[in-house]
Amino acid sequence: MVAVGRPVPGNRNDCKAWELSGTKDAVGKTTVMADGGYRGTGLVIPRRRERDQAELPAWKKEHNASHRKVRARIEHAFARMKGWKILRDRRLKGDSVHHAMLGIARLHNYALAG
Repeated sequence: MVAVGRPVPGNRNDCKAWELSGTKDAVGKTTVMADGGYRGTGLVIPRRRERDQAELPAWKKEHNASHRKVRARIEHAFARMKGWKILRDRRLKGDSVHHAMLGIARLHNYALAG
């Protein structure tokens, strides 16, 4: 499922934008994957080694490998959408991109629902 939050004005870090955009409230208690920029938010992020560890244990390496595969698909989708002319042209025009992304997310979610 895809959820889209409202744009956050200014230069915000990922954790703060996650809370302010409304996406956190929209997903509720659903498991959500994110990149390493969301530490402390309760989202599923890549595992890091502890200060005194030389390297990650095998189970953490396996977790990171599966996390990387899923995140790669997501990042490729973002990259592909950035090339779409309709989104490129509307990028700086108010809430245009937000509304377009809501439409794309809804179509995707309808397709998943069958």
